[in-house]
Amino acid sequence: MSSLISTFTQHLDFSQAEIEAILSTPLNEVLNSPALKQELDSLDINLLRETLPTAGAVLATHLPPFYNWLKNELGVKRVPDTPEHTTKWVIGFLNNQESINRLVELHRPVPHAALEMAIPRLVGLFDGVEDIKVCQEWEKAVAALCLVLVVDACEQEKLAKVA
Repeated sequence: MSSLISTFTQHLDFSQAEIEAILSTPLNEVLNSPALKQELDSLDINLLRETLPTAGAVLATHLPPFYNWLKNELGVKRVPDTPEHTTKWVIGFLNNQESINRLVELHRPVPHAALEMAIPRLVGLFDGVEDIKVCQEWEKAVAALCLVLVVDACEQEKLAKVA
């Protein structure tokens, strides 16, 4: 969990204590929180849209080995066959055609432990992007979306323990 929290604090405008508090908050509250709204609003959507070809190339290169790792090392059962699915979703999100709630639904079957291990690696896929501003913006965008997935995973884990 410490690697995950450090990924979030490195790429998002939250302290470790704030991340820990967010992770213990119900998903609906996080989705409606001014803090998450401010974080998402701070993304440079124009830069992200302009650099979609760069992100698409990064994802096309790095997602297949990432997906293999998820499947073979972490035992995640439902993994996309190609990077196009993820790239299309990111484009849809940036163009307001996909929602965070849909992202959560799609990732709910992924075990919490697998999410924790995979997110730092997923955010790190953009490390090789030469333009620092582009690299940082994509890492921030991916980290922000992943934060919501972890909040949901934490909440689902709590609900499962109660049931």
